Amino acid sequence: MNAPAIRADPTSALRQDLSDALRICHALGWSESVGNHFSAAVSTDGQQFLLNPRWLHFATVAPQDLLYLDSRDTDVLSRPDAPDASAWCVHGTLHRRAPNARVILHAHSPYATALACLKDPTVVPIDNNTARFYGRTAYDLSFGGIADAEEEGERLADALGDKQVLVMGNHGITIVGETVADAFEDLYFFEKAAQTLILARSSGAPLAVLSDAVAQNTADGWRAYRGMAEQHFTYLRSVLPDLPSAPH
Repeated sequence: MNAPAIRADPTSALRQDLSDALRICHALGWSESVGNHFSAAVSTDGQQFLLNPRWLHFATVAPQDLLYLDSRDTDVLSRPDAPDASAWCVHGTLHRRAPNARVILHAHSPYATALACLKDPTVVPIDNNTARFYGRTAYDLSFGGIADAEEEGERLADALGDKQVLVMGNHGITIVGETVADAFEDLYFFEKAAQTLILARSSGAPLAVLSDAVAQNTADGWRAYRGMAEQHFTYLRSVLPDLPSAPH
């Protein structure tokens, strides 16, 4: 009698991408103790998604560790393997409200967070990297503490709208994208852009701000370089250390 065929996990490639993104984020110095979360939609309608588990350090997340959740599950926080409440508030709501946001990366990377703490955190176009986000960035300046209430998630979804970047005042950054590589590339370049802005502002000299036309032309010009994301992500994952073999 033939043994039953073993069915491959249809989420395996996405699980690998997301767990690698979490580990790369730590390698770049952008992790936050055992907090912050990355997620990726699995279902076509975006309602079912993968999310890193509650309080598991970015550096140790393996593909099989990722939670498989449904944004419409009203009982999820009452289960023993419940996700972090703030992660559910942000990612659960965004996946439910914005099915086109296939990948959602939330981090407190240093320069992006510093920018978010300015009274005016506007990403002013002053070079290629800052102009990359011209017309693509939304702002939520209504920080009310740790985002763990349903109304907080709804407000963030409203603020994001159709943009790909949400600067969360006094908090951090949230990036959405079509693939893990695409979203991570925006996270990477946003941190570079924020670094440039913080350094330029710290000089005390006036900024040489690009005109709207030049900024828009630069942002549009980045589209032809989308393939960079996959190549960059492939390199970054190639230099990751092996996960420890012991269970965590």
